[in-house]
Amino acid sequence: MSETGSKPEPGPCFHCGLPVPEGSHWCVEIEGEPRAMCCAGCEAVARAIVESGMEDFYRYRTANPKRPEDLVPEALRELEVYDSDALQKRFVRQVDGGGDIREAALILEGITCAACVWLNEKHVSSLPGVLEFRVNYSTHRAQLRWDNTQIHLSDVLRAISEIGYHAHPFDPARQEQLQKKERAQALKRLAVAGLGAMQVMMLAVAMYAGEAQGMDESLRNFMRWVSLVIAAPVILYAAWPFYRSAWQDLKRRRAGMDVPVSLAISGGFLASVWATVTGAGHVYYDSVTMFTFFLLVGRYLEMIARHRAGQAAEELVRLLPDTATRLTADGGEQVVPVDELELGDRVLVRPGDPIPADGRVLEGRSSVDESLLTGESLPVARGCGDEVIGGSINIESPLVIEVIRVGADSTLSAILRLLERAQSEKPAIARQADRVAGWFVLGLLVVAAGVFAWWLPEGLERALWITISVLVVTCPCALSLATPAAVTAATGSLTRLGVLTTRGHALETLARADHIVFDKTGTLTLGRLRLVRIETHAGCDESECLRIAAGLERQSEHPVARALLARVEALPEVVEVEAIPGQGIRGRVDGRLHWIGSPDSVRALGIEVPEFERAPGESRVCLVDAEGRHLLASFVFADSLRPEAREAVEALRGQGLGVVLLSGDDPEVVARVAAELGIGEYAGGLLPEDKLARLEALQQAGHVVAMVGDGVNDAPVLARAQVSIAMGSGSGIAHASADMVLLSEDLRHLPQAVRMARRTLAIIRQNLAWAVAYNVVAIPLAAAGLVQPWMAAIGMSASSLFVVLNALRLNEGKER
Repeated sequence: MSETGSKPEPGPCFHCGLPVPEGSHWCVEIEGEPRAMCCAGCEAVARAIVESGMEDFYRYRTANPKRPEDLVPEALRELEVYDSDALQKRFVRQVDGGGDIREAALILEGITCAACVWLNEKHVSSLPGVLEFRVNYSTHRAQLRWDNTQIHLSDVLRAISEIGYHAHPFDPARQEQLQKKERAQALKRLAVAGLGAMQVMMLAVAMYAGEAQGMDESLRNFMRWVSLVIAAPVILYAAWPFYRSAWQDLKRRRAGMDVPVSLAISGGFLASVWATVTGAGHVYYDSVTMFTFFLLVGRYLEMIARHRAGQAAEELVRLLPDTATRLTADGGEQVVPVDELELGDRVLVRPGDPIPADGRVLEGRSSVDESLLTGESLPVARGCGDEVIGGSINIESPLVIEVIRVGADSTLSAILRLLERAQSEKPAIARQADRVAGWFVLGLLVVAAGVFAWWLPEGLERALWITISVLVVTCPCALSLATPAAVTAATGSLTRLGVLTTRGHALETLARADHIVFDKTGTLTLGRLRLVRIETHAGCDESECLRIAAGLERQSEHPVARALLARVEALPEVVEVEAIPGQGIRGRVDGRLHWIGSPDSVRALGIEVPEFERAPGESRVCLVDAEGRHLLASFVFADSLRPEAREAVEALRGQGLGVVLLSGDDPEVVARVAAELGIGEYAGGLLPEDKLARLEALQQAGHVVAMVGDGVNDAPVLARAQVSIAMGSGSGIAHASADMVLLSEDLRHLPQAVRMARRTLAIIRQNLAWAVAYNVVAIPLAAAGLVQPWMAAIGMSASSLFVVLNALRLNEGKER
C-alpha cells in the first residue's frame, strides 16, 4: 500500500479505467505490483481499499466500473449510511442540543495491545473536527465526540479503516459476537502453535539425541526440513497478530510492544531456515515455536481476563429487552423492537418484564427492581405520575408507561457513557506509565543491538539467540496494562454497588482524600421536605400565598420547590423570573414583584422576620412582596436524616477522614444535625461562595478534599473539590460537575468506595512495581545468556498475566 519507485505499466487507471494523463505520478502498489492512477482521488481511494485489506475488490471485479459509486467497494461505501440522522438517533447523542456537537460509542476490531489503543487515539484525535477520542483497552470500546459541521461519522470510521482497524457503532449483540469471534480465532492460532511446537519438539529431541550418537547427516537434514515444514504454519499463521501489530506501529514511526516480539520470532525462524538450506549451523525451530505458543497462551489468558473485567458494562447493556408491547390508539397491542419506540408511545409492561425505555407511569401501581442500575437491593414503589428507568424490572402488577426518553438520551445510556468515560480516561499515574512504556521499547531495541554486538565475537549463532531472549523477555505490556486493568475492574465493581465513576482520576484522588465535605439537604437528609405549616402575616390569604410561592418555584429543582408544587394544582403566570443561588427566587406575579428565600436573604432586603419556635429538623422559607417591602408568609418544612447517615459518618472517620458539614440551611438546624451525627466541624447559613471559600481554605491547608452534594447550589463546590460525589437524585448540573455519582443513595456505600479506591491505588502501585522489578531482573539475566528464548516467552507472558489477574481481585464482587 505505498507508492513505489518502479514505474507502473502504461495503460488506463487501474482503479477507474479512465486514461492516465501524460506525466502522471500517481501510483499505488496493489497485489505486489505498481498500478497507475489517473488522479489523486483514485490514488487515495485505492490506498484506503488496500490498507483496509480489501484487495479482492480488484481481483474479482469483472469489468471497469460505469457508475461513480462502483469505484468504492461496498464495505467502504456502506460507512456513509452512518451519517443518516435517522440512524444516528439510535446511538448518537447531540451534546449541544442543536446537533453540531455529537457523541457516540464505537466498537474497535483489531485491537491487540496498548500500542493499538495509542495508535488509534493519536490518529483519530488529529482529524479536524474530532474533539475527543478515547479507547478503553479492556472492552475495545471507544468514546467519540466530534463537530458534525467539520467532519462526519463516516469520515472517522474510514480513517480508522485506513490504519488497519475496523470501527462501527456499539451494539451489545455485535460486541458479544465479536468477543466470541476473537476467542475462536485466538484458540485456532493457539491450537496451531501448540500442535506445531509439540511436533517440532519431538523432532528436536531426536536430533539432540542423534548428535550425541552420531546421526547420519542426511537424516539430520531431512528432520530439519520436516521441522521447517511443521514450524512454518506456526510462524506464518499463529504468530501473524504480532507481525500485523508491529507493522502498523512501524508505519506510524512508532516502536510498539510487538516490534521486539516480531523481530525475535522472525529473526529466529529466518536464521533456522538459513541453517537448514545451507546445512551449516544449528536450528532452533523448537525454541521459536515454543515461545510463540507461550506468548499466545499469555495473550489468550489476558483476553479472557480483559473480557471479564468489562463485565459491569456488559451487564448494563443487556438490561434492555429486544422487544416491547406498544399500545395502539384503538387499545390494541403491538410487539415492536425497542429501537422503534418513540417519545410519547404508550407501552404495557407485565409483571416480571423489564421496562423497555425511560417512562412515566400512566396506569397501574407496582414495585420496580432497580438493583442492577442503582445498587439498591430493595424494590421501590412506583405509581401514576412516577418516572421509571429503562432496564429496571416490573415485579408485581402491570404498568402502562409513556416513553419520555429513548436511545442515547436514556438514563441507561447516560450511565454507560459516564462509565465508559471513566474507564477510558487515564489518571496521572497511567499517563506517566504510558510515557515510560513508549520510551522503554526504543531503549530495549538499543540494548538488544548492544547485546548482539557484545556477544558477536563469541559467534553469530550465540549472539543471535541471546539477543532474541532479550527481545522476548522484556515486558513493556505490564507497564501499560497496570492502570487500565485495575481501573476497569474497580469501576465495574463500584457500578454494581451503585457508585458510578464518571472520571478517570476519581479513584486515584479519592484514595488520597483526607477530608470529606457534606451538604445537608438531600445528602445527609432524605431531601424529601414536607410542608408542615404555613404562617401568614399581615392578614394574607394562606392559599393565595401558597399559589404565588409555588409559581415562583416551578422551574426549580430544590426540595422546597417539590414540596410546594405538590400542594398546588393551578399555578399563576410568572414573568421576570430570576434565581439567585443560595438565596432565593424573584419574579412578577399578577403584576407585582415577589421574593421567596431564606430568612437571612429577606432580612438582607431590610424586611423584619420574626423568630418562631420549631421542632428539630424544621426549617423555613419566607415569601415577601418586594414592592411593598413586607412579609407575606413563612413556610415551615420538615426533613429527616437518612437512616444510614450516622453509620456512614462513623465509618468514614474510622478510615481517617475528617468529616465536615457545610450547608446553606439555618445555622441552628445545621448544628442539630451535626450533633446528631457526631460531626465536629460544621457551618450553616452559607451562600455558594461561602461554601467555596471554606473548601478552598481546607485545600490551602494541604488537604485533599472530597465533596458530597446534590443540588444546583453545590455545583461550584463540586467542581472545585479534588474529587466530587453527587447524589443519584441530585440535579443534572450536580451530576455534570461530579466525578462520581451515588446512584444507590446509600451513604454506607461511600466508605466502601473509599476502601475500593485505596485498594485500586495499592494494586496499581503493585502492578507498576512488579513490571519495573521484573524487567530490571529479567533483562540482565537474558543479556548474560542465562535465559533461553522459550523461558523468556514464559516470563513475558506471565508478567502481563500477573498484572491483569492482580487487577481482577478488584472485580470479585464482594464489595456489596
